[in-house]
Amino acid sequence: IYRAFDKLARKRGVFKVETIGDCYVAVTGLPEPQPDHAIIMSRFAKESMQKMNELVRKLEVTLGPETADLCMRYGLHSGPVTAGVLRGEKSRFQLFGDTVNFASRMESTGHRNKIQCSQATADLLISGGKKHWVHPRDDLVDVKGKGVLQTYFIILRSNSEKGSNDGSRPGPPKKKNSIVHLKSKRRGCHSNHETFHRRGPQSEPTEGVSRRRSLLALQQASQIWSADSELDMEVNQDGFEDTNRQERLIEWNVEILADLLRRLVAYRQVNKINSATSGEELAFDYNEGQNALDEITEIIPIGGANQDLSASSYLDHDPDKIVLPHEVEEQLRDYVNMIACMYRDNPFHNFEHCSHVLNSVQKLLKRVMIADEERGDSDLEDFYTSSIASDPLTQFAIVFSALIHDVDHTGVPNGQLIKEEAHIAILYNNKSVAEQNSLDLAFEILMDPQYKELQRCIFCNEAEFRRFRQLLVNVVIATDIFDADMKDLRNKRWEKAFQQQDLSLTREDEFNLKGTIVLEYIMQASDVAHTMQHWHVYTKWNERLFEETYSAYISGRGERDPSEGWYKGELWFFDNYIIPLAKKLKECRVFGAASDECLNYAISNRTEWEAKGEDIVKRFVGRVKGQGKQERK
Repeated sequence: IYRAFDKLARKRGVFKVETIGDCYVAVTGLPEPQPDHAIIMSRFAKESMQKMNELVRKLEVTLGPETADLCMRYGLHSGPVTAGVLRGEKSRFQLFGDTVNFASRMESTGHRNKIQCSQATADLLISGGKKHWVHPRDDLVDVKGKGVLQTYFIILRSNSEKGSNDGSRPGPPKKKNSIVHLKSKRRGCHSNHETFHRRGPQSEPTEGVSRRRSLLALQQASQIWSADSELDMEVNQDGFEDTNRQERLIEWNVEILADLLRRLVAYRQVNKINSATSGEELAFDYNEGQNALDEITEIIPIGGANQDLSASSYLDHDPDKIVLPHEVEEQLRDYVNMIACMYRDNPFHNFEHCSHVLNSVQKLLKRVMIADEERGDSDLEDFYTSSIASDPLTQFAIVFSALIHDVDHTGVPNGQLIKEEAHIAILYNNKSVAEQNSLDLAFEILMDPQYKELQRCIFCNEAEFRRFRQLLVNVVIATDIFDADMKDLRNKRWEKAFQQQDLSLTREDEFNLKGTIVLEYIMQASDVAHTMQHWHVYTKWNERLFEETYSAYISGRGERDPSEGWYKGELWFFDNYIIPLAKKLKECRVFGAASDECLNYAISNRTEWEAKGEDIVKRFVGRVKGQGKQERK
């Protein structure tokens, strides 16, 4: 990003002073005088804003969800400065004086994706014929060391700029300089611009008896993603186009899954596992008609028997050189499109949440340590972590589980569906209702003949199919954290695997039991990963969950106003679920030195919530009620 800013600076004749952390400091009028320095700097700030937004949208495809949420504040002030070179071990050019501090204040008191300037800079722009750029800020700003001041936002309209000069137009001679401070910041929460009609959170869930019809309807809906769609681009308030966020998330998910498939193909080549040939029918019975909950098993084999799982085997085979068949890539992209269509337009349980969970799963998998006898790691939980880290089918299965885990979520908890006697609650015997529904819908679509090439790439024989299916069942159902029976079962399995020595288990079964439990906990931690990440990530997703819960309450699908117990409820959730879960991630010794990160963030967020949570809930309530008034209008 800063490299792109440097190119813009050279183009505009702007002098870069320095970067300090996430601040980029630049000046015009130095070292060579520039009569129109305020105009040049305003254009530089505008172009930097556009370039910043363009780059983070592109980077989201490779770096993952929420990268495009990064943005910057821009602050400008004009005035005299003292310039010089600081001597010492590392000599550097530096600016001193009140103008530098004032520019910094304009940045720090500004808004995301806004260019704020002082009265001095506004006067220069107006006298330079750019009065239409200058817009007084609605509220006065309390500037440290200056008092309460009127400031201005600089708004350059792209269309009006076409055909204008590049900043060389002469203006009134001023012996002043314009300094800009740019500082990165995350954008606030924005609702997604949807390019298709979704079922709302209050509509009926997709029921098992109509799934085949739903599949056909969703096939038609997915065509909206074609290149001919007129809604592929949206224009934001600053006047430049923004590629549809949902489409970028889809492409990112596709690339993650495709990379894992390439590793799976490389793994099979190393172990000489014959893949199914094109045209060969794969027909496997997966207990269709039986509830997925009945398929839960205590131990899942992690890796195949007598296969080389060492990191130096298939990874050294260079999976990046594997080229997936065109049909596989197209079917994978179509399938992810289909799944995206099946996520409802909920504030929290939506496709963006699914992508956030998938990103968290991927990060945790990358931190799983590989035991090495030569390094003396024989005590590293008996090498079961090596199986997780080196088995691409297991990795693909858990990432795939993150993709599908909240498909068709209605925005209300299982308890409410059971109370309402919803069809799916009856269908699944009032147990893990939403989780089983998501799994069944997504898996039935995957097994449709239109995805036969994708199926052959994921599992090439019955053994791989059954292991893939079993991993999906265990991992997706593990996201039901409030079912008392399931919670008790998981606790007993944890004690059996990590706190007691079960002499009835073979060494291989012990490895696989531990691996199965760790995979489930990775998914559980990823599903609530916002609570174990930076404070701003936690508060953003917490507000979305509050909005979803409050909306359900307003529509009569909740027994109590969530605002009355949200503050204490979060503290309880931290104490009774999040922090214990983070401790288990550490105790299983899977992530090495990185195992403290989740726990430290959870404790830090809990402490900050205890101090600030009551005021934050008041803001949540104010915003959600204000939004309701606007909708009624």
